[in-house]
Amino acid sequence: MPGVFGYEAGQASVGDIFQWFVRSAAPARVGTGDAAYETLEEQAGRLRPGEAGVMALDWWNGCRTPLVDADLSGLLVGLTVATEPYEIYRALLESTAFGTRRVIETFEAGGVTVTEVIACGGLAERNALLLQLTADIIGREVLASPVQHASAVGAAIYAAAAAGESAGGYVDLRAAIRRMGGTERTAYRPRPAEQRLYESLYRDYLDLARHFGEGGTTLMKRLRRLRAG
Repeated sequence: MPGVFGYEAGQASVGDIFQWFVRSAAPARVGTGDAAYETLEEQAGRLRPGEAGVMALDWWNGCRTPLVDADLSGLLVGLTVATEPYEIYRALLESTAFGTRRVIETFEAGGVTVTEVIACGGLAERNALLLQLTADIIGREVLASPVQHASAVGAAIYAAAAAGESAGGYVDLRAAIRRMGGTERTAYRPRPAEQRLYESLYRDYLDLARHFGEGGTTLMKRLRRLRAG
């Protein structure tokens, strides 16, 4: 886009973490496939922040921003013999939202002001609880786009702009976006009571992240080496 700069960062896995849990760790009684996600989301949505006493680090595929370290791994803290699957699922959702907040804070610490948060793609279409928790945890409104297959639509927009008007496309990217992009948004706004509770829990998340990722211990890396033989 002429005159526009893109600063790219992100998390090494988000939806993959939920898929791992449903595929590999959730018991059969929660169901399978889409039914399992629906059951877990409905049950996890009844919990208050911190009620389950479980917290996670969202590093199932390493930590991309801000640590840029693929040798880090996921972590669950607070499990007991009474912990239920939906409580773990809630912790996984919260951990990815905590990770999103840290990405935003990393940008802003570097002088890049974040004024709007827009979610698109599969999770934005299917996981309302994740979007609400993200709004609560980052303390900002999250705008979700209902456009299906958003990545494919973006690729098609680039193709239409590259083709140009003479080949049935558009004169430039802005023209293609106006005709092909979606403008509808679903707004998820922070809930004041939940936001206050998550402020404290986010500090706990940062404590875990600093201990396991920034010098408190090298356990995760040692375990990776053992697994690799």
